[in-house]
Amino acid sequence: QVQLQESGGGSVQPGGSLRLACVASGFPFSRWCMAWFRQAPGREREGLASFCPGPTTIYANSVKGRFTVSQDTAKNTLYLQMNNVHTGDAALYYCAADARYYVDYRAIVPEYYNYWGQGTQVTVSS
Repeated sequence: QVQLQESGGGSVQPGGSLRLACVASGFPFSRWCMAWFRQAPGREREGLASFCPGPTTIYANSVKGRFTVSQDTAKNTLYLQMNNVHTGDAALYYCAADARYYVDYRAIVPEYYNYWGQGTQVTVSS
């Protein structure tokens, strides 16, 4: 079955960097769309970045220019490189996957993904 396991979360200072990883199994990794989302307490789940076959990447305006999504097909792993982290980036970060393919905003909409990991927590403090 499809499994997604996030790692790499932790505490980071404002302006610092962090790299999240999502190890995937149970599906054809290079042929599915995958994406990163986050959810802070009291807020809706927010789409951040997607990586779909092509490859095609989509970024939310809130992270464009600071976060980079990438994929290592040899390791079946999706990454999220987070640079210049802000206090507002603190949240539980999830990766998600789906067999459907989108080249527009739907690639970072939670409702379009059927498979989710458990999340990894990112805390931002000085």
